[in-house]
Amino acid sequence: MTTAASETGSKGGARVLIQRFGSFLSGMIMPNIPALIAWGILTAFVIPDGFTPNEALATIVGPMIHYLLPLMIAMQGGRMIYEARGVVVAGIATFGVIAGSDWLIAQQSEQLGEDLGQIHMFIGAMIMGPLAAWVMKKLDGLWEGKIRTGFEMLVNMFSAGLAGFFLAVAGFYLLAPVVNWLMAVLGRAVEWLVDTGLLPLTSLIIEPAKVFFLNNAINHGVLTPLGIDEAAEAGKSVLFLLEANPGPGVGVLIAYTIFGVGAAKATAPGAALIQFVGGIHEVYFPYVLMKPALLLAVVAGGASGVAVNVAFDTGLRGPASPGSILAVMAQTAQGDHLGVALSVVVSAGVSFAVAAPILLASRKRDLAAGEDQFSDAVARTQANKGKSSDALSGLAGGAAAGSGAAALGTIAPPRRIETIIFACDAGMGSSAMGASVLRRKLKDEGITDVSVTNRAIPSLPGDTDLVVTQQQLTDRARSREADAVHVSVDSFMDAPEYDDVVRLVQESREESAADEPDGSRAAPGAAASGAPASGAAASGAAASGAATSATDDDEASGGDDVLTLDRVRIHSGSATQEEALAEAARMLEDAGAVTSDYLEAMRRREETVSTFMGNELAIPHGTNDAKEAVLASALSVSRYDGGVDWGGKQAVFVVGIAGVGKEHLAILSKIARLFSNKEAVERLKAAATEEELLEMLHAVND
Repeated sequence: MTTAASETGSKGGARVLIQRFGSFLSGMIMPNIPALIAWGILTAFVIPDGFTPNEALATIVGPMIHYLLPLMIAMQGGRMIYEARGVVVAGIATFGVIAGSDWLIAQQSEQLGEDLGQIHMFIGAMIMGPLAAWVMKKLDGLWEGKIRTGFEMLVNMFSAGLAGFFLAVAGFYLLAPVVNWLMAVLGRAVEWLVDTGLLPLTSLIIEPAKVFFLNNAINHGVLTPLGIDEAAEAGKSVLFLLEANPGPGVGVLIAYTIFGVGAAKATAPGAALIQFVGGIHEVYFPYVLMKPALLLAVVAGGASGVAVNVAFDTGLRGPASPGSILAVMAQTAQGDHLGVALSVVVSAGVSFAVAAPILLASRKRDLAAGEDQFSDAVARTQANKGKSSDALSGLAGGAAAGSGAAALGTIAPPRRIETIIFACDAGMGSSAMGASVLRRKLKDEGITDVSVTNRAIPSLPGDTDLVVTQQQLTDRARSREADAVHVSVDSFMDAPEYDDVVRLVQESREESAADEPDGSRAAPGAAASGAPASGAAASGAAASGAATSATDDDEASGGDDVLTLDRVRIHSGSATQEEALAEAARMLEDAGAVTSDYLEAMRRREETVSTFMGNELAIPHGTNDAKEAVLASALSVSRYDGGVDWGGKQAVFVVGIAGVGKEHLAILSKIARLFSNKEAVERLKAAATEEELLEMLHAVND
């Protein structure tokens, strides 16, 4: 009985490499989608064939697609590699690639006596931007710490300028010819597919790739650059519709709505709305993974949609992101709305027609088995993605609520729940805060005889009643606690599953009381008052020296000295996650609590699972194998009024943690209580000075 997501920390394998490559390309393209949309709107209205032709404004269109957009993509790639210096050098170097391409085409045009147009350097930008930033980063590393005092600015400015100059020259003469050749080859390949009527066969690659999250490399690495180039000449491109069409997915989800069973049937209508209107295609992937034969349905649906678009010669002006029907129709070229709408309807119909008999063929077997594989399919989907997803977490939650067999609150645990352990990689920070929040929830319900502690996963004792982990770590925890009830949460701070856990504890007591003779029933609170605990409770007590637990008594014992004014900062602006990690590690190191190796351990922790807790709070700390880098217990608190993008979530407060023993848990437990209250968080955000912020943190629940 778990709501588990498979661990995503495994390394290696071609699939993982392709995912990472695609995610990196996506990281360059996606932030610049608004600029592509703006360009698409301009072309729709101001070019000679637009809704409102405007000769003056039309002069924006060409420079925007040829210079601005490639440079923005290159500079975003540079930012991902080396922050501000990467941005500058990436922009300079990519301009050399653009100019080199134009010069080569001009030479060829002069030789042939005809205008060959332009090649827009989107692929060149995605190559040169990150490459230039990487070169700059390596060059800076060569003389880091070797520059004499007073000459730092001089060296930094001229080194970036010289690097940009040489990289621009290299881009002009070396990379531009390669990219021109590659674009010509890819363009001819697409033309051949269209001319021979074989373009629908691309669905054989694209649709399965989507389900396994391999599509970003295809979409952003090939289709988007080629589509933009084609749209710049023809005003539209069918390539934008190869991956964005929401029809195949919604067809499968409608089939599940009518012919599915269990949690899949219950959640399919909501998933269809999210996928079709919201544009989050990943919500239908678990439904396909449940029955791999449904790949035939999405492939057939995708191919039929492409065939309709080719037959009607329809296309989009720019990328439709996200792949919502609203975004698709908004980007549809003038006069193509009927054909595009028909392609979506046909692809959904074909997908449904293929999926329905597949579901019907196994319906009786699924009902007879009484098993619901939907939660496992969601877990496999998250494992394929390589990170947690709000949309997929919502599906898992819907499965728990919609299926009587899988619902967290409707299945009785194998025994009375007396020990609950929050487990994370290090057992130091995030799990401690989660334990504090749940402990308070249980106390509010009058339940005081349940042991709620936190541990590192390798320290799990093996006889716990219930284990709470973040989704990416559940499989590891299950291998250590095979007989426990496992509950997966997206974040430890504000997980809605806590209410289900409280209800589960209550129901386990009711079941236990019903099975016991009247004379043997323990009075409420017996375990807390000294009565011997049985089973896991006893072993949990025996192992209490190894577990970290912040009880109310612990909290009363102090711990404020681990957070002092010199480790409280307020910043009016924003920061990157890397900058926030560096500041937290630096403050802890300055306090003598950690060594310089701790920052790298904090980075490794984020690669494994995010330390974002919810309610605008992140608590970065090292991995379990970083204990040698921790010298003493200390906390640091930084408030970024402009926010920090913490793995796609907005963090305002960053609490760095170094812990030896239990000294840091008292104030950490207070912070957990504080940040579980949204009104209290707003008061913290309103604190005008660092002294006031520190006072608020120390005063909680004193």
